[in-house]
Amino acid sequence: MKDQDCVDLLQWALPRLHMRWRGFRKVRRQVCRKVQQRMDALAIEDIGQYRHYLDAHPQEWQVLDGCLPITISRFWRDRRVFELLEHRFLPELAQRAREEGIAALALWSLGCGAGEEPYTFSILWRERLQPRFPGLGLTILASDIEAHQLARAEQACYPASALKDLPAPLKDAAFEPRDAHYCLKREYRRAVELERRDVREEFPARRFHLIASRHLAFTYFDRELQRDPVIPRTERARTPDDGRARRGPHTTGTRDELAGHGRPSLLRRPVCHSLCSARSWLALTSESETTPVPSIVGEGAASEIDKFFRSPVQTHDTGIPECEQVRGVRPGEME
Repeated sequence: MKDQDCVDLLQWALPRLHMRWRGFRKVRRQVCRKVQQRMDALAIEDIGQYRHYLDAHPQEWQVLDGCLPITISRFWRDRRVFELLEHRFLPELAQRAREEGIAALALWSLGCGAGEEPYTFSILWRERLQPRFPGLGLTILASDIEAHQLARAEQACYPASALKDLPAPLKDAAFEPRDAHYCLKREYRRAVELERRDVREEFPARRFHLIASRHLAFTYFDRELQRDPVIPRTERARTPDDGRARRGPHTTGTRDELAGHGRPSLLRRPVCHSLCSARSWLALTSESETTPVPSIVGEGAASEIDKFFRSPVQTHDTGIPECEQVRGVRPGEME
């Protein structure tokens, strides 16, 4: 299958599955290989024939949908986001939880893949944050639709390439070499509960202080699927308000995370504090228009984040804050 043939198929098929071509554009080869294997199994020679097959066999759309999950991930993915989580958002949540007498913070990682994201949270908490909040625990629900990815997460052994972004002190503390892989020590796995779930169909019957969803819902799902059911269910899954300024759920997502809310007053700082980094958004909603814009503790990229918070908000005609004002991010680079 030629690349352009696969592009044509995905641009035609993805909207019918409520998926975004833009999210798949740079990782399409993984999907194309799966589609080619499916075509070979059906003895179909070209994309045109496969499109006709889809039209004639509606159940094949479910098979094609099963070809779409992307398994590309790594620890500490998007360094700027984790710096901000470490220095501001997780401590803020932890302090509030301690004041309210809560025993443990509850996190949910949607589309956890082989466990890189939830285990990153576990490592970050145990090594850098738990000593500051003794007595406060952490529980992480890690959900994925792919059984083989969850099996990999259960094993928790990874090639060196999956750990290339993880700071060396965290890597040395949390992993032990085993053959050609690095395996996560058991104490960093205890906080993580793995489950198989299609979030398009149902959400867990529990609430969370933080929901990480960028690498699934806000990368691959189209706006219609984000609006219904993902965003409404995400709102219901966050911890309830207590009358103070709302700070949840914390989610990681693309620009569509903001657009998917129907363009309410989220778009005005400080009603919405938005972090824009090279390929990631972290949006915090607040019901208070008097909440001060806080300073960001950290170095390197964190200073860029701080600069972004204090810069004037620019908007497209869609009303979404402009990302290109952050140094090093070029127009069209955001995914």
